[in-house]
Amino acid sequence: MELRGKVVLVTGASSGIGAETAREFARAGATLVLTSRNEVKLHALATELGKSHVFPADLGDPAAVTAMAEHVKATAGVPDVIVNNAGAGLWLFADETSPEQFRELAAVPFLAAGYVSAAFARDMVRRGSGRIVVVNSPASRIAWPGAFGYTAARWGLRGLVAALRADLHGTGVGVTEIIPGKVSSDYFANNPGSEERIPHIAGIIPTVTPEQVARALVNAVRRGRGRTSLPVMMRLMLGAAWASPSLTRLLATRTGARR
Repeated sequence: MELRGKVVLVTGASSGIGAETAREFARAGATLVLTSRNEVKLHALATELGKSHVFPADLGDPAAVTAMAEHVKATAGVPDVIVNNAGAGLWLFADETSPEQFRELAAVPFLAAGYVSAAFARDMVRRGSGRIVVVNSPASRIAWPGAFGYTAARWGLRGLVAALRADLHGTGVGVTEIIPGKVSSDYFANNPGSEERIPHIAGIIPTVTPEQVARALVNAVRRGRGRTSLPVMMRLMLGAAWASPSLTRLLATRTGARR
């Protein structure tokens, strides 16, 4: 896909992977539509990038997503690319998690990605072009202890990707899934206690930067790739999870968090 002049919607754009992805698309000549709950940071990023639109919204609220989508279509047009990046949540064991916390962990990223994709899918299909991107986690393939709601939501995203691919096949609208390993963003600073629950086996996988993820994401959109994972060791780990799920699950459990 030629990105110059395309309209790109990035969720969770106020920081981390989302902000760097917006910068990378801007460098490619795209017009950015930025959304998250942090209006101040969104406006600061839009000022930096230029040629951007800001639409603050709580993407876990379907009514807010519907209102945001109508505003986007009226102001910037139907996006050519949607990047479902918004995600948050503390890592907790199931017996530490309240029903309200589980709902919050499901709302963003899983429900948010579904709401946003559904809000624009009809118009993208009618146009016959576009790409929907989902930023996921290795937790969508490898479950580990101490991250009950987080892991369940990422497996939900995996199902969302599969459902989108099935429904959009032959429409001209493609689907891309990005699976980075540990990222040096503010995620763990914003969710204290979670980083310590990463299984020790994951120490063999180098940490990547938001800039690296953004470059891989934009390159995948440009080339129409269905899935990209990084770094190389992450690809090998995901391959092992596919080839030997029982062994991978055992290693994640044995080297994972303890109560």
